Order: sequence, then structure tokens, then C-alpha cells
Amino acid sequence: MAKYFDVHPDNPQPRTIAQVAASIRNDDALVAYPTDSCYALGCRLGSRDGMERIRSIRQLDDKHHFTLVCQDFAQLGQFVRVDNDVFRAVKASTPGSYTFILPATREVPRMLQHPKKKTVGVRIPDHTVTQALVAELGEPLVSSTLLLPGEEEPMTQGWEIKDRLDHVVDAVLDSGECGTEPTTVVDFSGGEAEIVRRGAGDVSRFE
Repeated sequence: MAKYFDVHPDNPQPRTIAQVAASIRNDDALVAYPTDSCYALGCRLGSRDGMERIRSIRQLDDKHHFTLVCQDFAQLGQFVRVDNDVFRAVKASTPGSYTFILPATREVPRMLQHPKKKTVGVRIPDHTVTQALVAELGEPLVSSTLLLPGEEEPMTQGWEIKDRLDHVVDAVLDSGECGTEPTTVVDFSGGEAEIVRRGAGDVSRFE
């Protein structure tokens, strides 16, 4: 049964955030949490069990790009290679509702990388609760949009997530209703911006 945490959207309770971060770090917990685009599933970096559980819940294949949700640009730079032109484009768009696909560094576990391209998705969300959680965790969250198989939109209510995923996630972090639009995904792995998914982030700057 999933633990349910009700947190303030603008001033998340430090004790609650610390408790959730500790469960991710120490207990390999899989959590549902809010972002600036929609709810997501997150687990510890390097957690094979967490990634397999996300794949199972969402019915994903091994070609799915997981995303590293980072606290800031300095942290993001540890996990992906970014040349000068791409640096400017990504920096200007973060924090925000964008996921960028970039070549992975050696810091990224092989199981997280795209099997052929050796790339990984990264993002810096503009959401107080997510920022607090990643800061407390001290490393990125391995993440994927909480979009269930056969459904067109993600769930928007924490209580609904708790009700439907009670036996497959370990915790639900609820800070109120999220949006239903996933991030805009931009692939920079080839050097040029390729819009893979049009979502919550404005795509005009990449066209």
C-alpha cells in the first residue's frame, strides 16, 4: 500500500520532503510526484527494480527514453555532454517544461541509456515541490510521465493516483492538481534541434 503525502505547493514541508527522499534513497522506493507539466513516476538513479516497475506500469519497451530530472544546470552537466550552441539553447529554456535528449556521460548507468544511441533525456522542472525533492535527494530522479497504457492523458489528482496505483508504487506526493500535458521533447543528440514531442513547452524557439 502506497504512503500518501499531502504537501504545500509553494512551501513544501521539509520533514515530508526529507521522508520521501529517504525512502527513495534507502528503500529503493518508486514514487508518483508532481511536476510543472504533469505527474510523473520517479526512482533512484541506478535502481534497476525501479526502472522495471516503471516499464511494467506503463508497458514500455527497452527503447523508451527515461529522463533524469535534475535540480539545476550544474547537475545536468554531470550526466550529458553539451556543446556551446546546445548549451545556450538548453540554458535559455530551463527551468521549464522541456526534456532534452543528449549524449550521456559515463555518470549515466548503461541501463538508463538508449541501447543504440547512448543518449538520455534530461530536464530541470519549474516546480517548487520537485525542486525540493531533488535537492534533498542530492542526485537526479529517474523519471517517466505518469501516463497509463491506453489512456490519452495523465492523471491529474494525487488521490486518484493513490487509489489506482496503490499496490504498484510506494508513495504518492500530492501538491494539488497538475497539468495534463507532458513536456516538450527536443532531441539535440545529432547537433541540431529535432522536436520529438510537442508538449507543454513552447516549441517556437527550436523551429
